[in-house]
Amino acid sequence: MDYVRILADSLIGFTALFILTKVLGKSQITQITAFDFIAALVLGELVGNALFDPEVGGLMIIFAVSIWGVLIYITEWFTQKYRRTRTILEGKPSIIIRRGQIQRDIMKKSKLDMNQLMHLLRDKDVFSIQEVDYAIFETNGSINVLRKYIYQTPTNEFFNATPQETVLPISVISDGELLPENIQEIEWDEQQVLEEISNQGLQLNEVMYAEYNKEEGLYVLPY
Repeated sequence: MDYVRILADSLIGFTALFILTKVLGKSQITQITAFDFIAALVLGELVGNALFDPEVGGLMIIFAVSIWGVLIYITEWFTQKYRRTRTILEGKPSIIIRRGQIQRDIMKKSKLDMNQLMHLLRDKDVFSIQEVDYAIFETNGSINVLRKYIYQTPTNEFFNATPQETVLPISVISDGELLPENIQEIEWDEQQVLEEISNQGLQLNEVMYAEYNKEEGLYVLPY
């Protein structure tokens, strides 16, 4: 009977957290601030402890998650309504490299050492600190880099290139299965996609991934 109760509580907890995530929006996933991190830990503890406590039922799980959901929502509302609260609740970005010079006091305040800084820079494809003009340590723990002019990648504007339409490749096959919702976004239909796969000597179940681009056609990656 305990297994049935744990299963039921797990489903209730999962559903409640899923709905809460949808209500709060994607920013709670992609931009984790210190407050969001604490909220995530508490929500996980609430649901996790409830699963193994026979005195806690599904309604209590929903109630606890709802309380935290309301608190998080109110906090997000405050940060949007009152700008001055953002620094306290979300923190603020820090410039840790300014005009090529490392700001050691800012690094110390941000609890960031050189090994961590170099790791974050390598994540941005910067392997030498000499290339960096500015580096901003964001509130979610990531870093954004502005390279020195000589190391910046030339743009089409730099070469006075003629403006062209930007083409977005759309995946139409994933793990051997067609993606009908994506195929609706392209100029081909499912039959044309299958015919092109056949022309390339493949069957649908032999295709790991395929994407369509109206300039280049169908790119197919077999298993």
